[in-house]
Amino acid sequence: MSKIALVTGGSRGLGRNTALHIARTGSGVVITYQSREADAQAVVAEIQAQGGKAVALQLDTGNVADFAAFADRLRTALRDTWQRDRFDHLVNNAGHGDMASIIDTTEAQFDRLVDVHFKGVFFLTQTLLPLLEDGGRIVNLSSGLTRVSYPGFSAYSAVKGAVEVLSVYLAKELGSRGIAVNTVAPGAIETDFLGGAVRDMPDLNKVFADMTALGRVGEPDDIGPMIASLLSEDNRWINAQRIEVSGGQVI
Repeated sequence: MSKIALVTGGSRGLGRNTALHIARTGSGVVITYQSREADAQAVVAEIQAQGGKAVALQLDTGNVADFAAFADRLRTALRDTWQRDRFDHLVNNAGHGDMASIIDTTEAQFDRLVDVHFKGVFFLTQTLLPLLEDGGRIVNLSSGLTRVSYPGFSAYSAVKGAVEVLSVYLAKELGSRGIAVNTVAPGAIETDFLGGAVRDMPDLNKVFADMTALGRVGEPDDIGPMIASLLSEDNRWINAQRIEVSGGQVI
């Protein structure tokens, strides 16, 4: 029986890349999107064109009140598409960037970062645990900015740090079910994060490239295959780890 993975924020960027690479391993994939339905359906179509099975479901990961209804939609999708009641792998990827100095950060910015990157991860995982198979995997996305600092990312990095601590506690509490939980922390990546700043601004791109031992910033293909590999049986004994995938950023 093939595995099924749920990737939040799978319509673009690292989520899209991760979903595509998971599908290439033979797993079914459920992706979520907040507002980019056309982009999400394009990912589904690409997976289907490769002979895989995929479904896209709408979800705002910052809206805890919708999580129970989302779980019901997920149950229906699992039964209709795979004739299953549970899924195997949860990748908490959905998120956004909001760059501001500590003195300029507003309460609204702070609250949205907490709601999406920490509160949402905590309570979505809680909500979906009854649907997650024993022996499954959870991967939470963090950031290289929890290890080193860069001006303007204090609130973003703080909530990602909270996710890293949460991952360790999840690994401990879910160990009796055989569920492994890890954090993947990408470095600077060329995506549309922060409006594509690292990808589209040569000066900023060079700043991060010069910080990195391998001499460039990352690409989505540096992250998606790694997450897909982490979900494989080859890595079944990796648990409660923060795995930085940054090319050696600031070492």
